Amino acid sequence: MITRVTTQMSIASATERLQANAARVAEATQRATTLQAIAKPSDDPVGTGSSMQVRKEQAAAAQYTRNADDAVGWLATTDSALSGAHSVLTTVRDLTVQAANSGVMDDTARDALITQFRALKADLESAANTTYGTRSVFAGSSTSPDAYTSGSGFVASTTAVSRRVGDAQTVRVDTPGAAAFGSGTSSVFSVIDGIVADLQNGVDVNPKLNDVDTALGTLRAAQADVGVRHAAALSAQDALKTSSVALETRRAGIEDLDLAGAVLDLQVQQTTYQAALAVTAKVLQPTLMDYLR
Repeated sequence: MITRVTTQMSIASATERLQANAARVAEATQRATTLQAIAKPSDDPVGTGSSMQVRKEQAAAAQYTRNADDAVGWLATTDSALSGAHSVLTTVRDLTVQAANSGVMDDTARDALITQFRALKADLESAANTTYGTRSVFAGSSTSPDAYTSGSGFVASTTAVSRRVGDAQTVRVDTPGAAAFGSGTSSVFSVIDGIVADLQNGVDVNPKLNDVDTALGTLRAAQADVGVRHAAALSAQDALKTSSVALETRRAGIEDLDLAGAVLDLQVQQTTYQAALAVTAKVLQPTLMDYLR
């Protein structure tokens, strides 16, 4: 059976083809201007699912990075405070040796030494109250503005402060003040008070050197512990930077288009559309007036 093709059918078919070509040009234009491979989920359901997963991992990595940065800052501040305290305590030891080797001192020399010891104790108290942001680095989970007070010692803290820097990795950032500066009669503050008392009473301070050395050992142990945790935080920070770059590469591979490829596709679609317009114009050129001539 022969099917009769009418002019109206040809026009409808040509219009449909032109609309399809125009739609492809519009889509190519959108891709070239936004450089997004997925404008809506229906464009690529599988790619959309992969993109959502990658973005979820990126959000987690961004939070871990903020945590690692905070841990690095906190521990660097702690390490600096302990280094300063170690320097002060070394000076305390030197002065103690000087006082022990001075023999009988007059009041002026004794008062000068006592003044220096008290100033050094104040420096140690300042180091013990070092803060990072609004938190004291030696107060643990306590929100007290001062980790140490001369009347009551270090504030109590039953909970460690940690930062999660990975799915299964945390870094402790706080350092108990008593673990660094000692507690009770063995604290660096009590040791200095004992030296001052001995000087005031004319007692030989040479035995106090053992106490000072013990305090120095405690401080060095705390420094070593902070150093290990600081190194772990720095390592996590570097790993997260590498991970963030890899995740961004994955995301770009799914969502982003290459500019050159997108422009080339647009040019191809535009050329195809122009060719379709030209062909359609020739096919539909005859009209009723042409037959009436």
